[in-house]
Amino acid sequence: MKRLLLTVIMATIMLTGILNPALAQQQNSSIPVLIDGIPITMNTPPVIQDGRTMVPFRALAEALGVNVTWDGTAQTVHATDGNRSIKLQIGSGTAYRNEAPVTLDAPPLVTGGRTLIPLRFFSEAFDCQVVWDGSVKITSPPREMFVTGFYALGDPGTSSWTNLFGVQYPATDQGKTGLVSELALGWYSLDETGNLLTKSKQNWQRPDGWEDVLKAAGQYNLQTEMVVQLADGDGTLTELLASDTAVQNSISAIVAEARLYGGVNLDFEGLGYSQTGAELEAVRQSFNSYVSQLAKQLHTTGNSLSLSLHPPNSSFKGYDYQALGQHADQIIIMAYDYGTKPEPAHLVTQAVEMAAAVVPPAKLSLGVSIPSETAESLPAKIGIAKRYNLGGMSLWRLGLLSEQMWDTLEINVQAK
Repeated sequence: MKRLLLTVIMATIMLTGILNPALAQQQNSSIPVLIDGIPITMNTPPVIQDGRTMVPFRALAEALGVNVTWDGTAQTVHATDGNRSIKLQIGSGTAYRNEAPVTLDAPPLVTGGRTLIPLRFFSEAFDCQVVWDGSVKITSPPREMFVTGFYALGDPGTSSWTNLFGVQYPATDQGKTGLVSELALGWYSLDETGNLLTKSKQNWQRPDGWEDVLKAAGQYNLQTEMVVQLADGDGTLTELLASDTAVQNSISAIVAEARLYGGVNLDFEGLGYSQTGAELEAVRQSFNSYVSQLAKQLHTTGNSLSLSLHPPNSSFKGYDYQALGQHADQIIIMAYDYGTKPEPAHLVTQAVEMAAAVVPPAKLSLGVSIPSETAESLPAKIGIAKRYNLGGMSLWRLGLLSEQMWDTLEINVQAK
């Protein structure tokens, strides 16, 4: 008797799900949807109808930067990303892509006030790659970006040269050079009096044969910039910024050395960790002034200036993104070292949103710490840069990227 009762109850639940579309939709509400590795929050979840996955059109399209409009009278939805135009009508099995008719697997439907369309059409319409494995994983088309690869001294197992060119020094080959726009050469530092160093206490040093790197970069059309790195752990940076003489000495030395490169990357770390109030404001103003003076002199000689900055949601508050963005040609948001690995996507997203609120996104580059990421976590970081239309991304550092990471980069990005 108990077994019969259980059978009746189960049959009733199954029939209710079939006959009640609202309940059937609720059962599908657990289908996760990710674009470029980032989960999408939707008011209306995907549903499975007649074996077809139907996805909410507006939520996914807008996550890809596509403009969507709805014509309630004609029951049609229009969408464009500037290159492609899409038109669908509720209940119609024919859609239009760039005015050419396309037969749909299933007609669009409206549920909960939202338009749902077949996943297959969505992916084809916007040149996306889609994987279905119990969740919907959408990879948007490759986006053109400026990709900076940090080139620094490693060891035979983590050689920037071998990782980039695919062969051991001093031989060269195309290797991964087509996936990188620029080499940021981590070879310089400063002392408290403004002297330019080619070997520092933090092990930033210019290697033997450094001229070969510049020659190879030119051979494969890679831009170059000299990285000047200085951390404030022992107060050296604060001392330098407080001395007009040291400031002028360092700027003159950097500008003179920059003639060998296309630009300069300034990586002054640790500012504003312990200061508050007027003292913090003084630190911010001293760095703003330094950047302003350096940028002005570099621009007169045809060199660019980029800044590697702690993210605005870090503990280092000595960086006025809005003011710095007016002087620098590019700002790299070092959105890492949050304390967990891989770096939490929600904090990286928050950092990008805060920076983009005061600096044009085209001037921003998302810094990715390769030691903090995996081949599985990297797509989400690239996806954040794509989602917010950043001008580029940077990789710390060459020598540490696995083949799977390079493959991910190739799928997602077209290096400018």
